[in-house]
Amino acid sequence: MIDLNTATAEEFDAIDGLRGHGFEIVRYREERGHFTSLRQLDEVPGLAGKTDGVGAHVSVEGS
Repeated sequence: MIDLNTATAEEFDAIDGLRGHGFEIVRYREERGHFTSLRQLDEVPGLAGKTDGVGAHVSVEGS
């Protein structure tokens, strides 16, 4: 389980469903601030509607 607010791009890329989007997730977090819910992943460019099932691998903790 990795935290959306502390994980690296490489850690995101190691998860099926997020592979290839690690850079965009980290950039989104740096530009808009910490994630407050898993649903915000749908706002990351290229991930809208593609995040089903990733909740078993990611959490929202650190802020």
